[in-house]
Amino acid sequence: MTTMESLIGLVNRIQRACTMLGDYGGGDNAFSSLWEALPSVAVVGGQSSGKSSVLESVVGRDFLPRGSGIVTRRPLVLQLHKTEDGSQEYAEFLHLPKRRFTDFSMVRKEIQDETDRVTGKTKQISPIPIHLSIYSPNVVNLTLIDLPGLTKVAVEGQPDTIVEDIESMVRSYVEKPNSVILAISPANQDIATSDAMKLAREVDPTGERTFGVLTKLDLMDKGTNALDVLEGRSYRLQHPWVGIVNRSQADINRNIDMIVARRKEREYFATSPDYGHLAGKMGSEYLAKLLSKHLESVIRSRIPSITSLINKSIEELESEMDHLGRPIAVDAGAQLYTILELCRAFDRIFKEHLDGGRPGGDRIYGVFDNQLPAALRKLPFDRHLSLQNVKKVVSEADGYQPHLIAPEQGYRRLIEGSLSYFRGPAEASADAVHFVLKELVRKSIGETQELKRFPTLQAEIAAAANEALERFRDEGRKTVIRLVDMEASYLTVEFFRKLPQEVEKAGNPGNSGNTASQAVDRYSDGHFRRIGSNVSSYVGMVSETLRTTIPKAIVYCQVREAKLSLLNHFYTQIGRKEVLSRSLSYLYAIGMSIRLSSY
Repeated sequence: MTTMESLIGLVNRIQRACTMLGDYGGGDNAFSSLWEALPSVAVVGGQSSGKSSVLESVVGRDFLPRGSGIVTRRPLVLQLHKTEDGSQEYAEFLHLPKRRFTDFSMVRKEIQDETDRVTGKTKQISPIPIHLSIYSPNVVNLTLIDLPGLTKVAVEGQPDTIVEDIESMVRSYVEKPNSVILAISPANQDIATSDAMKLAREVDPTGERTFGVLTKLDLMDKGTNALDVLEGRSYRLQHPWVGIVNRSQADINRNIDMIVARRKEREYFATSPDYGHLAGKMGSEYLAKLLSKHLESVIRSRIPSITSLINKSIEELESEMDHLGRPIAVDAGAQLYTILELCRAFDRIFKEHLDGGRPGGDRIYGVFDNQLPAALRKLPFDRHLSLQNVKKVVSEADGYQPHLIAPEQGYRRLIEGSLSYFRGPAEASADAVHFVLKELVRKSIGETQELKRFPTLQAEIAAAANEALERFRDEGRKTVIRLVDMEASYLTVEFFRKLPQEVEKAGNPGNSGNTASQAVDRYSDGHFRRIGSNVSSYVGMVSETLRTTIPKAIVYCQVREAKLSLLNHFYTQIGRKEVLSRSLSYLYAIGMSIRLSSY
């Protein structure tokens, strides 16, 4: 009889193989997605629903990143493996196969670092999953997929489409008929407003695939309880609801051990006057066992269809390989030559996007022609050069001795303060071009027909190209900031030499006896308005200069370098990596090695 351990472990191995070969569901794969056919438990919840705390309680370890806003920005495939009592707990990442983590604070850091590697240090999201395996005597055999928390509004730093993007990603996992939905909702909010239950109801209206979890039972208002939900009267599902009591924020701050927290959770339900009769079917330990048993039964029922799909995929790939033609040579030199050919094919298409042979490169011009000028127009010079601020800055620059003729130090401070505002649009332009170039890399890889055979090489090229673009972006940022700083470090003297003549012309040119009245005027509002106007004119002149030089710097540092040396570093490293055989691997090999005919 096949055991639960071997069944869940088998699916775990297939999932890891799929991810290594670029199949993680969704997308526009030409072949059937094996990933989508595999049973999995997708964890869904709104932000601040207690989703991370539930997962950590199931594992018995603190290992997930925490913070405000969107913390989970890539799916986390969490594979739990039960080991013998007394054995050491450790974790392994698929992208770091030879490294064991025994310090779970380093697991948290690696999740964050690996997320940033793909999405950058922004609040963007990515559908590419992170695979984490945890081996511990304190878990059950189970695989959970932690998805980004559902949100209702975009905050600063997030694209306007973030709400739809997250929901689309979550839907791509929970819509699959083989997906088990773990819908997490806080008990101190009306279940009718639960984002997780709303989505689960849409994709699983009968509730056959949905497990409901209520968190924060201990935070409900005094005199209230959640029995109507837990006992299935207010919202009925095919499977029982499970209540969870997570650690409080105070417990987290005090680093209360998760095993201790589990014991406190058991004690809470055992002694609760409201939930005592349900104590045996509440808590994170019961939830883990319930999900593990259910996942085993789902996998068992799906084995014939999974076997059929793998065989079908092998046939499709064998046919495609016959169509593609020549096999890959076994010697390293020929393999290296093949990889270089594939890289050149990608590089050619990437340059066609930039030079106009294919669409996309025009978006860079859009940054310079639309985004940069719009950002420059929005700079708050009106506030900085208001009469009140001009008086304040000039007075502070004068110190105890008011200026006699022209307040040079006041002028300099006003100009330097104004020019500092240009830093933001300059850096934003470099970032915007960077994102366009990254998107062109992604499109170019997808359009390189020769690369479709080699998903791993696609990932290698994408990573190398994006790493290069990061370096070019950093250099572009430094250069445009240097341009702004140069403008602030040396002012154009000729501009100011004309000012006394212009002021004199502004008075009565036929009256040479008005010198005294002009001297009195040195401390009037009109005098300070002229100072503000002069500074505004100078800043406008600098703005026109930067509007021209910032694009030149960005094109030189980022676009030009991307055309000339996008994969240069990859070329130098390729001989020292174990990339030849890995990059040219086939899904065919995976299918052959994991046939399920014995089940």
